[in-house]
Amino acid sequence: MVSGKGGTGKTTVAAALALALAREGRRTLLVEVEGRQGIAQLFGAEALPYEERKIAVAPGGGGEVYALAIDAERALLDYLQMFYKLGSAGRALKKLGAIDFATTIAPGLRDVLLTGKACEAVRRKDKAGKFVYDHVIMDAPPTGRITRFLNVNDEVAGLARFGPIHNQAQAVMKVLKSPETAVHLVTLLEEMPVQETADGIEELRAAGLPIGRVIVNMVRPHHLDEDALRAASGERRADVAKALSRAGLGGARRGGLAERLVDPLVAQAAEHASRVELERGQRTVLEGLDTATYELPLLGAGMDLAGLYELATELRKQADDE
Repeated sequence: MVSGKGGTGKTTVAAALALALAREGRRTLLVEVEGRQGIAQLFGAEALPYEERKIAVAPGGGGEVYALAIDAERALLDYLQMFYKLGSAGRALKKLGAIDFATTIAPGLRDVLLTGKACEAVRRKDKAGKFVYDHVIMDAPPTGRITRFLNVNDEVAGLARFGPIHNQAQAVMKVLKSPETAVHLVTLLEEMPVQETADGIEELRAAGLPIGRVIVNMVRPHHLDEDALRAASGERRADVAKALSRAGLGGARRGGLAERLVDPLVAQAAEHASRVELERGQRTVLEGLDTATYELPLLGAGMDLAGLYELATELRKQADDE
């Protein structure tokens, strides 16, 4: 499960993780549950249907990545067919709007269906008795909702205390709380995402749900050494002007090119130093969460398929280094 505050790039990280795990002939399933078709956009594919479709081949050994966009209504139709054999009747209910009505007035049922479909993929085996997928990765809801989304026992309590729905929820929770599962939280080195990550970890631990890694995304490079960072916070106009002059950018005389460059460079250096100080403070907060972390770089060219493979390689490298 990959969660994170909106804007932290959790969908990108989930996709990169799927690629990283699909190596040496392994097969992964990348699941989307929010209906945004973010996975299709990342891979440059058409909108995902309600079926498992191969969307990528991982580097190193030809592993495959499949994707699935889970729709609550379609999942409910599957559920009705599985437990009540209501194939045609279920489709009739959909036409009447009953399916949409049920998932709207009972949001707990929607979460049971979404997590249940993913857990079914985890448990599914082929005719030879082997698991169909080596890994299943879910691009899960944001951190503020992840614990409630995964804790389907509480969600189903108001719906059914026994019967097929209750049994389905119990089976889902058995998978979600098992060693097979890990909830990874994506953050940036910024105050609000880090605080939401800390709150999410606390809630997940209280619910007994397994926490994986904190993945720090879009980490900016540090261009200045320690001496330069300290200098950047002071007024060093004269020193900067002389350095520019020595670099051949005009004399340090008043009004020259070097002189005109001083203020923008000093301001930029001060901004960079302030950013580094902020990031160090947020790293200290993350270190206090007692959770292992991975870091992914900010890709200056933006996110495309090549960038996705680059992030997958970085995740694999950090996992191998552990």
